[in-house]
Amino acid sequence: MESSNVVIDDTRLKSNNHEEEDVLKDDSPLERVVVTPNVGTSNDNNEVTQPSTTVPLLDSNEPAPWVRRLHNKEDIIGDVNEGVRTRRQIANLISFTCYTSQIEPKKVDEALNDEFWVLAMQEELNQFERNKVWTLVPRPKSSNVIGTKWIFRNKSDEKGNIVRNKARLVAQGYSQIKGIDFEETFSPVARLESIRLLLSISCVHKFKLHQIDVKSAFLNSFLQEEVFVEQPKGFVDAHHPNHVYRLKKALYGLKQAPRAWYEHLTQFLVDNNYTRGSVDKTLFIKRDNDELFIAQIYVDDIVFGSTNNTKVQQFVDVMSHEFEMSLVGELSYFLGLQIRQMDNGIFITQAKYAKNLVKKFGLEKAKHCDTPMNTTLKLSKDASGKSVEQTLYRGMIGSLLYLTASRPDISFSVGVCVCARFQADPKESHLSSVKRIIRYVNETSNYGIWYSFDTNPRLVGYSDADWVGNCDDRKST
Repeated sequence: MESSNVVIDDTRLKSNNHEEEDVLKDDSPLERVVVTPNVGTSNDNNEVTQPSTTVPLLDSNEPAPWVRRLHNKEDIIGDVNEGVRTRRQIANLISFTCYTSQIEPKKVDEALNDEFWVLAMQEELNQFERNKVWTLVPRPKSSNVIGTKWIFRNKSDEKGNIVRNKARLVAQGYSQIKGIDFEETFSPVARLESIRLLLSISCVHKFKLHQIDVKSAFLNSFLQEEVFVEQPKGFVDAHHPNHVYRLKKALYGLKQAPRAWYEHLTQFLVDNNYTRGSVDKTLFIKRDNDELFIAQIYVDDIVFGSTNNTKVQQFVDVMSHEFEMSLVGELSYFLGLQIRQMDNGIFITQAKYAKNLVKKFGLEKAKHCDTPMNTTLKLSKDASGKSVEQTLYRGMIGSLLYLTASRPDISFSVGVCVCARFQADPKESHLSSVKRIIRYVNETSNYGIWYSFDTNPRLVGYSDADWVGNCDDRKST
């Protein structure tokens, strides 16, 4: 099929002297426009001759071209003069789609039929070889052999785009025997309150925070016990199919793995002159005269910053020399918190989490609310009310409680009025109140906390009382 080219002169279209245009409009956002040129003459070949260019017209049987309707600037939302980033967004999306699988397999057989997941599984096993995690040995007769399992997850960025396929080989730790396969298991992790405190400290001292992710962190820590695991499904040694692996280092899924990694990382940082906090055991500090360096650890994710950028680079170099890193950059997304570091402060929000929360419970099309609760509302046990499903109710409460990390405006309504008091036997009146909070979250999903560089560093607290807010026991909160 031959293609037809149409040239439209914008200056002639805008001129008051142009010929009449036949515009066929319909209900779509596009218009079909047939333009009669006012320059040149038509010959027998149905062509228009212009002074310097000959442009063939469309055949009468062919449809007219579709062109975008011109909108008034007053109808455009936002700043019309502001540049719009489109090309790289599309390029990134195409790249992620072409080089990553969009499906999370539930079984190993499904993953083995997908080339992207096979590559992800092979990458995981390559980490085992590089870190010398295990050795293949004959199956012991008197020792407990722990099974292994593949876990498949799609990793997303802060906008929800799938950027990586992650395959993790884990041990089935539920079959471990205490006193034989493991001893101590507890490992401290940073609290969200500690992360928010670190953000406020960075604002006071006016420095940026960075984050690093230790790749396959548990594979770097040594085990004190003798542990055997089965060969992973799909990657069984062809010459020794009945052999098992003896672990030298910790494997994900083992009960003692988090503690072994924490002890290994702590010892490494202490040996490099970083001081562990006396109260928060996941906080590490290094002082040099007036220069301050702070690092906060959450398993294999480390958030850090310093008043001197040289100290930041030194820390990255020290960590990179000992461990393999998969992420090094400015702090932007951590534990569900979307963090924007600007020249005059830091803004944290959970907009993505909030939208997923609303969608999870099917309230994205429900009517929005301007407040999380009615000011005159006083809930009670409602003994005569109709009971609702506890699992659904508790799931809503748990999701909302995590959202309070950046949304103190819902703390009272979630934590006091509907959460702590009525989870044991929730009623329809309680569920209705929770749904109202979720509808409020849907209206205000972009809300968050703003940390300004000009904020007073002094700690300030406020208190209030709801004056007999509990109708059941007449207690105030």
